[in-house]
This record gives sequence, structure tokens and C-alpha cells, in this order.
Amino acid sequence: MSLTLHFHPLASFCWKVLIGLYENETPFTPVIVDLGDAASRAAFLALSPLGKMPVLQDEDRGETVPETIVILDYLDHHYPGPVRFTPSDPDAAWRARLWDRIFDLHVQEPMQKIVGDRIRPAGSQDPFGVAQARAQLASSYAVIERELAERTWLSGATFGLAECAAAPALYYADRVQPLGAEHAATAAYLGRLKARASFARVLAEAEPYFHMFPQA
Repeated sequence: MSLTLHFHPLASFCWKVLIGLYENETPFTPVIVDLGDAASRAAFLALSPLGKMPVLQDEDRGETVPETIVILDYLDHHYPGPVRFTPSDPDAAWRARLWDRIFDLHVQEPMQKIVGDRIRPAGSQDPFGVAQARAQLASSYAVIERELAERTWLSGATFGLAECAAAPALYYADRVQPLGAEHAATAAYLGRLKARASFARVLAEAEPYFHMFPQA
């Protein structure tokens, strides 16, 4: 099999690429990276010195592809399927990419700040940083809610790049800062994402690892 994905089933950014692969039923070999295991960590760092997951290897083309949006672009161009992640229309494309960036930078990052603070050693927590992250999430929720008031998908007319980014971002953000009554459209959007077969599969495969998620 040409494609190999190096990932962890609990990692939110890995979900983004898994959703894309499952949407188009793209064949690939999964390799789970355990950064707590010396051999697994060393093998992954040899492949990806920055140590960021996921990474896609394409044996047939001799390419190693990091970064989620780049991986989805790569799949669009070299392994296309029924779902095109980035629309072909230039204006629709930049808008889809904008939402990808909003979910990665303004939902995922503050969510991960909150989660990361929970696993810091006692006495080294950052309450001010967590408060800032929660404020950023609140602002992001408001922006997303306004946009979803009259839209089904954020990638355009159909499921695409923005949804691959939104699903993991909103799923985990909702766990650390639950969507409220004022976020009805966003909650409904998250419900549509959970009902999508690709994301439902990702969640089912992650379930055995959910005990590792740090609770408040």
C-alpha cells in the first residue's frame, strides 16, 4: 500500500486527516506513534524531526508530507476521491481555508492550552493563560455561531476542508468549554459532524484511548 499515516488515535490534529482519508475511503496503512515509548519515539523523530503528528508517507511517490492542511491538499491532488476538500472555485477555496485556519488557530490552540494546563506538574499551572484561552474560545464560538446561522457546511455547499478541521476542534473544545444555549447553531453543526460516517469512525477508534484525556 502506497500511503502510510503516522498518528495517534487520541490526537485532535490526527483526526483531521483521518476524517479526510475515511471520507474518500482512501487506502492507507496506519502506524500508531507512542511518544512515551523510546523506540516508537525515535523512529518517528527520524521521520519527522519536529515531532509533530500526523505525517503521511507516500512510498510510490517518495514523499513525506507533514502538516494537516498540506496533507489534505496532497490527497486532493494525488489521491482524489468523491469529496474534494478544497473547492475548485478560487473564492470558495480561500473561504474554506480561512475556516480551516480559524478552527486550527482559534479553537484548537486555546483548547489545547486548557488541556495542557491540566497535565502540568502541581504548582506550575497557568491560570492567567487558561483564562485567556477560555476568552479566545468564547470569541471564536460567537464568530462560528454567526456564520452557521444560515449555513449547513462551512466549506461551501458540501462537506470539505473546513469540516475536517471543525470536527476535532469543536469536539474537544466542547469538552473543556461546553457550547451553551447561545450556540445552538454550532451545537447542531457539531451534531451533523458526529453523525458523519467518517467522523463517527474516528470517534469509535479513539474510544479505547479516551481515558487518557485529562479531566478537569
